[in-house]
Amino acid sequence: MDAAPWLDRSQLAAWVRVVSLLELLPADLDGQLRRDGGVTMFEYFVLAMLSEAPDRTLRMSELAAQTNSTLPRLSHVVRRMEDRGLVTRAPRPGDRRSTDARLTELGFAHLEAAAPGHVVHVRRLVIDALSPEQISQLTAIADALLARLDPDGAMAATYHRYDQAPSEQRRSTD
Repeated sequence: MDAAPWLDRSQLAAWVRVVSLLELLPADLDGQLRRDGGVTMFEYFVLAMLSEAPDRTLRMSELAAQTNSTLPRLSHVVRRMEDRGLVTRAPRPGDRRSTDARLTELGFAHLEAAAPGHVVHVRRLVIDALSPEQISQLTAIADALLARLDPDGAMAATYHRYDQAPSEQRRSTD
């Protein structure tokens, strides 16, 4: 076996920072949402994806793809959310083999209540710490990494949905 191409000091310094971000940021965001919104980060993500879907409804397999979740994990989380009245599940009309998840009015109200605090927290931790140029650089860096992590673009619709201005998005779907 060939020797591993070890990281030099600057590469190691960058990598250790990425690992630290991957540990600290999700835990901090999850803690804020649990404390202030009564949901986990993953539950918030599920609510947000459903809120943006037509009729606030998605097939479970589509929701799993948009949240990068396995169906068993998503089913478990959605069942817990269903017990709290945030979502409902029902067989998909015309396709009894598929199940739809639908955001309830209570779920939407829960999302609306949690969103402002979450946005303030995201701004405080990430957005406001960076200049506009650094935000553009962060987008480019994330795109470079996502090209390796998601080479088939399975989640591309999720992370590219805000790339165009709202007026351009409407025109492109007309």
